[in-house]
Amino acid sequence: MAGFVNRENRVPYYQQLFQEGQKKHIRQWNQTARGRGMLRVYYGTFIITTAGSMWMMGRMVLGHKTWWGK
Repeated sequence: MAGFVNRENRVPYYQQLFQEGQKKHIRQWNQTARGRGMLRVYYGTFIITTAGSMWMMGRMVLGHKTWWGK
């Protein structure tokens, strides 16, 4: 618990980082490498689930109730 209390205050660093990003018109969630990495995972999951839903909707319209079989 002592490590948490005596930790370095990172607020001024991040405040400066995000204020510089506003000058360059960069979205807040896209300013750090960690944010960009999380967005890639989010977009990948979104694309895969949307494509899977569209695939199965098409199969259901054609009367097939499984992913690949007849």
